[in-house]
Amino acid sequence: MWFKTVRLAGRDILPVFQGGMGVGISAHRLAGAVAREGAMGTIASIDLRHHHPDLVEVTENCKDRDIVDWANHVALDREIKQAKSLSEGNGLIAVNVMKAVRDHPALVRQACESGADVIVMGAGLPIDLPEMVQDYPSIGLVPILSEARGIAIVLKKWMKKGRLPDAIIIEHPAHAGGHLGATRLEDLRDGRFDFAGVIEQTQNLFHELGLGNNAPPLVLAGGIDSHEKVRHWLTCGAQGVQLGTAFAVTKEGDAHPNFKQVLLDAEPSDMTEFVSVAGLPARAVATRWLKSYKKSETRLANCAKADPRRCSQRADCLTQCGLRDGISKFGQFCIDLKLIAALRGEVDKGLFFRGAGKLPFGKTVRSVHELIDYLLNGHMPEPAV
Repeated sequence: MWFKTVRLAGRDILPVFQGGMGVGISAHRLAGAVAREGAMGTIASIDLRHHHPDLVEVTENCKDRDIVDWANHVALDREIKQAKSLSEGNGLIAVNVMKAVRDHPALVRQACESGADVIVMGAGLPIDLPEMVQDYPSIGLVPILSEARGIAIVLKKWMKKGRLPDAIIIEHPAHAGGHLGATRLEDLRDGRFDFAGVIEQTQNLFHELGLGNNAPPLVLAGGIDSHEKVRHWLTCGAQGVQLGTAFAVTKEGDAHPNFKQVLLDAEPSDMTEFVSVAGLPARAVATRWLKSYKKSETRLANCAKADPRRCSQRADCLTQCGLRDGISKFGQFCIDLKLIAALRGEVDKGLFFRGAGKLPFGKTVRSVHELIDYLLNGHMPEPAV
């Protein structure tokens, strides 16, 4: 075996991490299948009720935020337990919780109570994550960051609290999909995000802090689309790699087949970048809806106004929302409704987050097992009959 396993949350796992993708794109089927292979599968915590018809029925047309929160906590509990069952005791089940989500502290607590092995947090600096899990000292904590400066801030803050990250995911905003780790669209391809430089600076930081063998593993995310790239980075300072889109289009992916087809069919010229309602740069497939939205972006920004009624579901899913709060420099659409439409396969209505690069198996849907085997061992499966 040419690669080393990663020690995380008390277990040795394969150096392949499946990224969290919401709404509902990475739920129990995908996360459980990845963990069953001995890797880390990740459930995206946001608005999981849409995988559960009984919870959708309870919350349909509901304007009570507390009831919506309750339903999503129930859904998260179910998804974690189902994923753990599917994993057959192998690998790890992580839960991704976005810092930008209003309910993130409660979602972290629910994930801990429901038996998740790891909490992954991005979309903002997770400075206070250790406090959220203080009653669950054995749970793994993994921040998603993009540059050495952010890593230094989180690491030093956490060390003062007596906690180290169990791993650090370094996400490159020029290549990843969904919400990205740069503050401005113009910065997505800035050299400060290049993996080699971030690895070197972070290793220097570990040395300065005297971490030695306690230094957390570094996991690279964004643009990892081949066995050759996995082998390169695992021999050049990284201990693991994370992929999102490649897992989303597997047979076990939790989304509608139409969702997978949109991602499979997308060419580099079909990708576009924009500012989401959370105020973060994002990358997605330029579907008909997204093209139309971008054409109207300036006009919508000029009409921005703070009005809670603009949150049509009254869910207040984000701490800050460009549409609800009238922040003109943020996006001006309901991201929850658009991501739910994508989950359901509504091609003309949905927002289809996707990484910028090619997919390991082109336009072919393969299994989680085949994907992990290819990434680590270079075994390309036989052509589908």
